[in-house]
Amino acid sequence: MSAFDQLMAHQHQTEALAQVAGRLGWDQETIMPRGAAAQRAEEIGALESVLHARRTDPRVGDWLAAIDDVALDAVGRAKMRHIRRSYARATKIPEALATEIAKTTSRAQGIWAEARAADDVAHFLPVLEKVVALKRQEAAALAAGGDLYDALLEDYEPGTTSAQISAMFDRMRPRLVMLRERVMASGKTAPRVTGHFDSDAQMTLAHEVAERFGYDWRHGRLDKSVHPFSSGSGTDVRITTRVDEKDPFNCLYSTIHEVGHATYEQQIAPEYALTPLGAGVSMGVHESQSRIYENQIARGQAFTSWLFGRMRDVFGDAGAADADAFYRAVNRVHSGYIRTEADEVHYNLHVMLRYDLERALISGDLAVADLETAWNDRFHHDFGVVVDKPSNGVLQDVHWSVGLFGYFPTYTLGNVYAGCLNLAMRAAVPGLDDQLARGDTSGAMAWLRENLQRHGGLYQPREVIERACGFDPNEAPLLDYLDAKFGTLYDL
Repeated sequence: MSAFDQLMAHQHQTEALAQVAGRLGWDQETIMPRGAAAQRAEEIGALESVLHARRTDPRVGDWLAAIDDVALDAVGRAKMRHIRRSYARATKIPEALATEIAKTTSRAQGIWAEARAADDVAHFLPVLEKVVALKRQEAAALAAGGDLYDALLEDYEPGTTSAQISAMFDRMRPRLVMLRERVMASGKTAPRVTGHFDSDAQMTLAHEVAERFGYDWRHGRLDKSVHPFSSGSGTDVRITTRVDEKDPFNCLYSTIHEVGHATYEQQIAPEYALTPLGAGVSMGVHESQSRIYENQIARGQAFTSWLFGRMRDVFGDAGAADADAFYRAVNRVHSGYIRTEADEVHYNLHVMLRYDLERALISGDLAVADLETAWNDRFHHDFGVVVDKPSNGVLQDVHWSVGLFGYFPTYTLGNVYAGCLNLAMRAAVPGLDDQLARGDTSGAMAWLRENLQRHGGLYQPREVIERACGFDPNEAPLLDYLDAKFGTLYDL
């Protein structure tokens, strides 16, 4: 075999083993016995050791040196781009460190879940301190004297720096704050959906809604977890949600969000499976799919009119007088505690808070022991609300427990990309709202599949958005969309 063929065969097995590691993580957060946590940490650590050895195998370096990228086609060159980047990063991290991070974050996830359930920050902080110390070591190895946070951000949004993210946030914050203040000062209140919504009935409707958005049940499943997530790629892509019998939106919109992630993975060209191109190209692009599904499509007036009808069919009393009241309830603006339940006006302010805090943790400017106080002070400043309990504050997100430092800004980047995609999609799909009002998302799904999802990792993150939209991605379409939508809802 040629060097390229040998490298691809090696990579195929590495990708397959990475999927096994992901499945262990899914199991841990869904159905694993609580008493298995310590053993699972050892299992995940052992598998990470194997994966690290494969990713840093000296033969990979030899194969890379022997391959002339210019002689390859576009697909081959894209595969090489990903492998060269992965090899350069992996060889900077000692195997012992990679294994210890995997074991520690596996344990930390279980401790976080216990602490969240008990509202006991003190139970979580010692293991979080260890996670932060390990991630700082990893960042130092990767940064080679550069910015530590940028080194971690590169894992989730290649080619993007914290300076670029900070500049984007600086441009967005004034318009978001102004819109929030105008809404709050409008004197107009949105209705709230109230009542009892049976857990099993919510899950049944969540299954139906997932299918409406193109989720392929032959290659997926829906389970419950403390924090909703999507896992896997190719022919095995699983999602989770959570249920609150007083709040059906928690289940339904968490499901739609995760379906956005999952269908992206399911719709990637089959020939890319178990290759470097067989997964979403970045978390920002990934979040663009979950957020456009959840917000521009599923929170739009057309789709909510269909969902209102199904809510009445399933629950009898949908908790709202009519479809218009239901639409306004779905999009009610309020200073809530929880990021995943936040309205579109507040959501990015939640992300900015986490971004600033995690950068301070990684830089060493914020001690883990002071994190809860810093969170509560910042939340009160930004949202005007005092945090009532840790599960509504610093313990609400799973990300830091599993070491995902650098992930949070990709949520807002995904919103920005979604704003661009929505603008282009509506120009390209005539009669889209008429379709959505019938619960028919096929026009939107087909456009997203053809213009973005099928490409997987073929293009660079910003490149795939630009190709889909026809213009350089920027925050203006998102901010214009928010001003128009909530200006109408609140008579601004």
